[in-house]
Amino acid sequence: MTEILTAQEMRQLEADAMASGAVTGLELMERAGCGAAEAIRARAGDACRAVVLCGPGNNGGDGFVIARILTEAGWTAHVFFMGAADKLPSDAAANHERWHAMGDVHPYTAEALAALDLPEAAPVVLVDALFGIGQRAPLEDVLAPALGWLDTLAEAPFVAAVDLPTGYDADTGHALADRPMPCDLAITFHAKKPIHAMNVLGGAETVIVDIGLET
Repeated sequence: MTEILTAQEMRQLEADAMASGAVTGLELMERAGCGAAEAIRARAGDACRAVVLCGPGNNGGDGFVIARILTEAGWTAHVFFMGAADKLPSDAAANHERWHAMGDVHPYTAEALAALDLPEAAPVVLVDALFGIGQRAPLEDVLAPALGWLDTLAEAPFVAAVDLPTGYDADTGHALADRPMPCDLAITFHAKKPIHAMNVLGGAETVIVDIGLET
């Protein structure tokens, strides 16, 4: 797992593995979410509360798995979902239902985030699972609820991005928004993507999670 894969190469690798019958998409999502949750717990210090932002695709599906695994580990997870459950890809939809059996799914809106009542001085992890390697500009409207909420906080949370922060192109590193999501930890799968080898994400740590794919 030392190579660098473009977004298209990563998608093709996953598609080939599923087509061969070696693994299902649901299994890959479970491995990704479990590995990401483990990476978050290892780096979150005293935090035991997460705000998980889930997007309308498989990156959001990873977010639902992360929320479930963290909750099973004793954390409190607040999940905000951008999209409609009946429009999710099948694997993400399955994990939406698995999470929904455990906890609430709030709409990803400025109003819903503003209503979130967090304990004062309690460390929080923000999980950015809005979009992964297939992001396209413009993303200002997508980012507005999260960034507006972050601006109201007295202390910035630890931000963990699933694959890469919302607001960047995985292959070029170009910003796809005037103000991309901040990031302290980028958790990617199988291999780094080009952005992780660039000086784009500042001091953010990149962790590679093994999801059992053969290159």
